[in-house]
Amino acid sequence: MKTSVVVTTYKRPDALKKVLEGLRHQTVIPDEVIVADDGSVPDTGEMVHRLKKDSPYPLHHVWQEDKGFRAAKIRNKAILESRGDYLIFLDGDCVPGKHFIADHHKLAEKGYFFQGKRILVKRFLTPMFTHKDANSVGKLIRYAFTNRIKNSHHILRMTRFPPIVSTSLKGIKSCNMGFFRNDIFAVNGFNQDFVGWGREDSELAVRLFGYGLKRKGHPFMAICFHLWHEEHNRDRLPINDELLRMAVQANGYICSNGLVKR
Repeated sequence: MKTSVVVTTYKRPDALKKVLEGLRHQTVIPDEVIVADDGSVPDTGEMVHRLKKDSPYPLHHVWQEDKGFRAAKIRNKAILESRGDYLIFLDGDCVPGKHFIADHHKLAEKGYFFQGKRILVKRFLTPMFTHKDANSVGKLIRYAFTNRIKNSHHILRMTRFPPIVSTSLKGIKSCNMGFFRNDIFAVNGFNQDFVGWGREDSELAVRLFGYGLKRKGHPFMAICFHLWHEEHNRDRLPINDELLRMAVQANGYICSNGLVKR
């Protein structure tokens, strides 16, 4: 199974570099990584170009003009560029542990999409946190006891713990999700009517449920570490909440403004 990782980013090359370093040090290397850039200035593209030279995986950079928060649109652009049978979505401030790709592979199953968990790295630890911290159980336990990370109950990897299956929207977050390529194309990708922060991932989940998929999750596998940042502007959230409500009521699965216009 060929795997494409789509990493969404916006004007934060320092965090993005940590994420790409985490992907370089996987027990299973992805078949390609696509940086989905929602309008960063040239320093991000230049950094990606430099990292390409000795990258253990093909590394691509797709970009769109900065017209506000348009994560749905840039993710769709990256999906169209991708070649993998399985697509993993990761935010550009979420550092993966070394088993991240291997765990996604193990948990991928036809008829499901995967929703992963995240551990929150607090503000004062974020500047020095790297993939080396993510892969040190001793450090993570120390960070948990000194209140430097949140959701620390996810730090221990337990592969024999059974996955959790549901059709709930609670905790849907596109910073760590996985889909089979055929499924994301069947629902026409992310809905580009969503502009501004919030709910584009939940609306996608609604349509995936409508298509007949179930959600699979795991509290102790495929974990990422979310670096602290200021809260995004949420002015558009009421509009996006309404779009989500309409999707729930529609009980369909194909959006008209997605990978292709319908």
